[in-house]
Amino acid sequence: MATVPDYDAPSPEGGYQRTPPYSLEAEISVLGSMLLSADAIAEVSESVSPADFYRGAHRTMFEAMCDLYDKGEPVDTVTLADELERRGKLADVGGAIAIADISAQVPTPANAVYYARIVTDRALKRRLIEAGSTLTKLGFDLEKSGADAVDEAEAHVFDLANKQRKGEFVPMRDLLSEAFDLIEKLHESDSTITGLETGFTDLDQLTSGLQPGQLIILAARPAMGKSTLVTNMITNVAAGQRKPAAIFSLEMGQMEIVQRMLSAEAKLDSDRLRTGKLRHDDWPKLSKAMGKLSEAPLFIDDTPGITMMEIRSKCRRIAQRHGLSLIVVDYLQLMESHKKSDGRVQEVAEFSRGLKVLAKEIGCPVIALSQLSRKPEERTDRRPMLSDLRESGAIEQDADIVGFIYRDEVYNPDTEAKGEAELIIAKHRAGRLATVRLSFLGHHSRFANIARTPGPPPGSGGGGGGYAPPPAAPAYPSTGGAI
Repeated sequence: MATVPDYDAPSPEGGYQRTPPYSLEAEISVLGSMLLSADAIAEVSESVSPADFYRGAHRTMFEAMCDLYDKGEPVDTVTLADELERRGKLADVGGAIAIADISAQVPTPANAVYYARIVTDRALKRRLIEAGSTLTKLGFDLEKSGADAVDEAEAHVFDLANKQRKGEFVPMRDLLSEAFDLIEKLHESDSTITGLETGFTDLDQLTSGLQPGQLIILAARPAMGKSTLVTNMITNVAAGQRKPAAIFSLEMGQMEIVQRMLSAEAKLDSDRLRTGKLRHDDWPKLSKAMGKLSEAPLFIDDTPGITMMEIRSKCRRIAQRHGLSLIVVDYLQLMESHKKSDGRVQEVAEFSRGLKVLAKEIGCPVIALSQLSRKPEERTDRRPMLSDLRESGAIEQDADIVGFIYRDEVYNPDTEAKGEAELIIAKHRAGRLATVRLSFLGHHSRFANIARTPGPPPGSGGGGGGYAPPPAAPAYPSTGGAI
């Protein structure tokens, strides 16, 4: 294998004076193996990408061979030369002679996977050098603050590590064994909740708790209480269950969030708390609430216009130091992109996809609030529908659960449903659709479980308790009947 001399230190501009590490022999051996065997193409393409090749000619050959293989066409020296000729790139790789020379240097494809590991290892080291160069430039960039530079540097290193994580096939036997162990554990448990409890009983029973890796979208028109609901949820998790949680608030400041949490936890009038005009008997309640919240592993970030990269970087840091059980973003449309895009719709689609990836990466549920379009205002029944999600259909596609908050009293002050809210579960990838009814106590900045009415237990198909079937219009058909 080619030996590469040690590196010089980077210059202040981030450049390096030595040739980056690569193995010419390994690259040739991978390409030669692919010319000899279709099986080698299948094995190699699982772990190697065109960018892993140092030589441009090798990248071009690899791409062409993979394309031929994908189309079901034979791959050999003749077909590869013909394909490159068709693309106008045969001369760029050295002509048919160069292809034949590569094929002649590899007598057998038996070690293709081993050669591929060398290629990807050298590529990783080159990317590490590139990351180091980027970090050096960040250090010399006086227009950025030190904190911003560290966040960006951390994101580069994490991205580099994550690109190396590739899933592997798992035998069915192993999966069945793991599934049986889980079923047995659930059978022996008295609870039907397998995920993270939100504190809202009927919602938790419907979803079995929020599951790791889920993206949950909560959407509503203004003044419905979506920020209040999600603040209640994260308080229940962090203060009630002592589980680490993080909230990124792009709309409310940290102090406003804390005041809402204190109002809800102490059951104090939010206006009196905000103005400081507390009654004598309010102070003990406030003191008790502050004691409980002070022990909560809750992290609040109110950076305006935060980017997806910054959210990922901060969540990784919290997860490494404390663990993370829940991430909340309030709200999706206020996030900003760090790169140019073709429009706001594409940006929001990138945000929703990024949050879904974050949920899987950290291994916890992510709740993101979202705006709705004005379409509900134009209908007689103003309950939201999936088509009302603003700026991107990708939100619906990426989400595991989509919930809409609706309070009839916002539109109809004389309604009989005063002080009540509907949480309409319009999408539920792993379960049934239904409407969960909650009490709304606006003066206390909180939602609460609604008093149960006599009826069959949840999940039995009856209509008792705090569950209700979806409204007639718009209709969200339940797969399990009314619950």
